[in-house]
Amino acid sequence: MSPVQTNNRLPCGSRFLDLSHPQVMGILNVTPDSFSDGGRFAMRDAALRHAEGMVRAGATLIDVGGESTRPGAAPVSVQQELERVAPMVEAVAAELDVIISVDTSTPEVMRESARLGAGLINDVRSLQREGALQAAAESGLPVCLMHMRGEPTTMQQSPQYDDVLDAVADFLRERLAVCAAAGIAAERVVLDPGFGFAKTLEHNLSLFRRMPALQAFGLPLLVGVSRKSMIGAVLGREVDGRLYGSLALAALAVAKGAHILRVHDVAETVDVVRMVAAVEAAQ
Repeated sequence: MSPVQTNNRLPCGSRFLDLSHPQVMGILNVTPDSFSDGGRFAMRDAALRHAEGMVRAGATLIDVGGESTRPGAAPVSVQQELERVAPMVEAVAAELDVIISVDTSTPEVMRESARLGAGLINDVRSLQREGALQAAAESGLPVCLMHMRGEPTTMQQSPQYDDVLDAVADFLRERLAVCAAAGIAAERVVLDPGFGFAKTLEHNLSLFRRMPALQAFGLPLLVGVSRKSMIGAVLGREVDGRLYGSLALAALAVAKGAHILRVHDVAETVDVVRMVAAVEAAQ
């Protein structure tokens, strides 16, 4: 693979994301059935206050999602997703100084979010839904491509790989080529290994350990493992008891080359990132 040099400044709509050091992306689910916050932030005002708190705590991106992608999640209609996401993007863009990422696979949501001020398209389906590639290309926004097999409803039904790292790298390489052909240059792409998506615990742990190999792409890496079941499986913790496991993986992710950490617990993760940076900067 011929590496592309990671650019330290990623244009995200009207803002730039500084990739010279790791950044924290706060999760804002405006869904009734997300695995972690379970719809607590579905109401606009509560969601906006939560976003404000995450920005105050140090989040440089807010990832707004209107469709749950937890294992077994039910699909939502385009109209439902638009009604959840668009008002939130508009409100955050009007009130907060932050890059808005939109966690969507839906072309209509991509277009409307870009119009309302979003700065990044974060698609767990890597622009494979019909019309998504064109919508993302026309938006001019950077995109995050994530590895997943199948759909959230089916992805955890006995996933198998000869080598999970090779499978992830091959998939991302293929999607990068498709994006390039559609006019989305590699300089506009962030990569996500897809922890917890179509992977067993063993796949997740192996992929995490070997994550530095993905730096060969020369593109920013986004890591999302906050409160996920891989932590629960190792530690025997329910969702509300996975903070320490999440922070351990955040520190490891930074050490292994992650540029963006997608998390629920922003303040705690920002402390981890700052502490790692202080050690790395020492003489």
